[in-house]
Amino acid sequence: MAEVRLDGVTKSFGGKTVVDDLSLTVRDREFLTLVGPSGCGKSTTLRMICGLERASAGQIYFDDQPVGWLPANKRDVSMVFQSYALYPHKTVEQNIGFALKMLRVPKDEIARQVREAAGTLDILDLLDRRPRELSGGQRQRVALGRAIVREAGAYLLDEPLSNLDAQLRVLMRAEIKRLHVDLARTFIYVTHDQVEAMTMSDRIAVMKDGVVHQCATPDEIYARPANRFVASFMGSPPMNFLTRERVVLGIRPENVSLSVTPREGHEPGEVFITEPLGADVLVTVRLDGDLIKARVAAPFHLGHDRTIHIGLDRTKLHYFSVEDGRALEEGKAS
Repeated sequence: MAEVRLDGVTKSFGGKTVVDDLSLTVRDREFLTLVGPSGCGKSTTLRMICGLERASAGQIYFDDQPVGWLPANKRDVSMVFQSYALYPHKTVEQNIGFALKMLRVPKDEIARQVREAAGTLDILDLLDRRPRELSGGQRQRVALGRAIVREAGAYLLDEPLSNLDAQLRVLMRAEIKRLHVDLARTFIYVTHDQVEAMTMSDRIAVMKDGVVHQCATPDEIYARPANRFVASFMGSPPMNFLTRERVVLGIRPENVSLSVTPREGHEPGEVFITEPLGADVLVTVRLDGDLIKARVAAPFHLGHDRTIHIGLDRTKLHYFSVEDGRALEEGKAS
């Protein structure tokens, strides 16, 4: 099994629809991320693919074979949970090999596969430890090892890094991305963190209120968002928005320029706040009642409430409908 396809999938709980008529294809060996705010339906979608939830309507296909009626243990997938879900009384070796033991794989083969998975994740020296003796990052590696040892057709990861500190998240992002390359399998990843989605994925499906608002490559989503929600959710810091008559203008902070002296095409504003980021500084400027963020090179020493001149790169402007937030072509913005 390599391709996963959802066709008109809907899920409701007690009359509330949390996934609404979702159609989506995850390609063979693709790394696809479902991203969106809490409650958008991304984890429920993953659980339906896995078989832990039954769809209220629609069908799920693995390589064109319907699997909506199959229980989780009959689907060719392996899942990594946010909570790690390790057995506290078992060693790392026993945790990783547990699924193989349930499948009655011979002991010698279990030992071989466990060591191979542990070697891939650089935890061979931890096989005799128990979960309480491990750090958060080590526990996450064990959870990944338990998943990959099954050699499933697709790996499903439900916010696996949310319990880790910021530095460890960066490290684990790279390790999971490399793991996808090494395994050459289909990965479906769920997160609310747009940085994880942008840095790890082949494609991103941006969800809100149970609906996919855009599914595309990270570059396309960042450069050509389908609507104002996608534009605001994907990007750190988020896109600036300015309402002008019948259109909303959007501009990324890196496409905003600042000058301490008057310049052609720049308007005077006031420095509201500055946020040093190391090599860059995020400067928030008050302009005609709006607050606009600009990412500029460090150092930046102009104080709060001082006059600053702000310019927008007109070639990088985005246009959105005031009524429904959909992206507009420049020529149709007026």
